[in-house]
Amino acid sequence: MRIDQLLVQRGLASTRSQAQRLIAGGVQWLQNDVWRKVVKNGDDVPVDAELKLLDDSEARYVSRGGLKLEAALRQVGLTVDGLQCLDVGQSTGGFTDCLLQHGAAMVVGVDVGSAQLHPQLRGDPRVLCVESLNARSLEAADLIAAYEDSIGAEGQFDLEDEDERDDAALDQDASMDDSLAQDDDAGLDDDEPASADLVSSDGAFVPEFDLIVADLSFISQTLVLPAVVRLLKAGGTLLTLVKPQFELQPGQVGKGGIVKDASMYGLVEQRLRECCTELGLTVTHWFDSPIAGGDGNREFFICAHQTGAVD
Repeated sequence: MRIDQLLVQRGLASTRSQAQRLIAGGVQWLQNDVWRKVVKNGDDVPVDAELKLLDDSEARYVSRGGLKLEAALRQVGLTVDGLQCLDVGQSTGGFTDCLLQHGAAMVVGVDVGSAQLHPQLRGDPRVLCVESLNARSLEAADLIAAYEDSIGAEGQFDLEDEDERDDAALDQDASMDDSLAQDDDAGLDDDEPASADLVSSDGAFVPEFDLIVADLSFISQTLVLPAVVRLLKAGGTLLTLVKPQFELQPGQVGKGGIVKDASMYGLVEQRLRECCTELGLTVTHWFDSPIAGGDGNREFFICAHQTGAVD
């Protein structure tokens, strides 16, 4: 069997593209007590062969986005343990997976597409997946309706089941990156808001978030942030992945959708900083994504705080 297909079949990779990145990082298989190196994605390997991953970081999350967010959390010194989070542009769920593995109490994910979220996340009681919804027009009522549909149709999304949530959180804590946990006294930690359940004392769902993350394509964040920031608690944090090719005009982007003029990066940063300021946010960090984008474009993260009351 092709090794990239075998890695997916064994559950060592979520997709063939993830399997191919694992192969690039180094995969070996055992033959007659000798470890053989996989040379290319199409190498034929016995179905029952013993496999060894030389670098399994690509498989830590359901998509590579999880690695990007993990590195960004470390960069800004932000711990998410116990936080209620909104993931805008959820897609396969790399950001959602990262947040849960680092202790988030709950993640509400929004995406304009559908049927993209990885099955292991779709079945997680801490995840509410809201599909076919353009975040540009996102309102609290949309999330309330999705929550009510979820508990009404399936009966499995229950934020009030403290035992189930605590057990799940303990399981995820066991896999937390120790080096990230050591950052507790750095960066933004002193400013982090206290966690509070999204279900009020009277059982109503209240979509207000401690942390909003985003990974958006084919739309500028300046068009989306005005809607989503309204759902950020006072004292909450915004942390988004910035893809310059979607923040610029067509004439400012080169062939193949690649931004080749480095001066454009400063323009994107200025626009997003101004957008955050207009929305009452204080920008605390702007930095290159520690994990490079897969298409050759340079990517960034912007981090900002909601310092006052949300309008």
